[in-house]
Amino acid sequence: MALNRDFIGRTFPPSDPYEVSRVKIREFADAIGDGNPVYRDAEAAKVAGHPDVIAPPTFPIVVSLGGAGLADPELGLNYAMVVHGEQRFEYVRPLRVGDVVTCTSTITEIKSIGSNEKLVIETEVRTVEGELVVKSYNTIVERGA
Repeated sequence: MALNRDFIGRTFPPSDPYEVSRVKIREFADAIGDGNPVYRDAEAAKVAGHPDVIAPPTFPIVVSLGGAGLADPELGLNYAMVVHGEQRFEYVRPLRVGDVVTCTSTITEIKSIGSNEKLVIETEVRTVEGELVVKSYNTIVERGA
């Protein structure tokens, strides 16, 4: 079944605030196998020009889809058939320890590709003070829709 095209252009309310912590950054860096000390050691981060420990570049995936409305039954997305298509990030600055962020997601594209459905979500990750930190672009594919 095709995804509901009425969702194209729909922006969802901001996600609940998420606090970026040392523990979560370290766990993520461990999970992706990245031993860079700027993800674990405040002094190493400061030597590299950052005010504190920073998150790896792909860390926003942890928070960026939470407010995307993908679970809305009216969209018609079958999670059992979803595969990752693409993701990219455009940074203003790195996420760092102590940031408290929310995510506002917009579905920018839905289109059929053969028997598959392609869904593109653009998410702005902002501090609770309103500072844009990063934009996330995620493409997911529902196979055999």
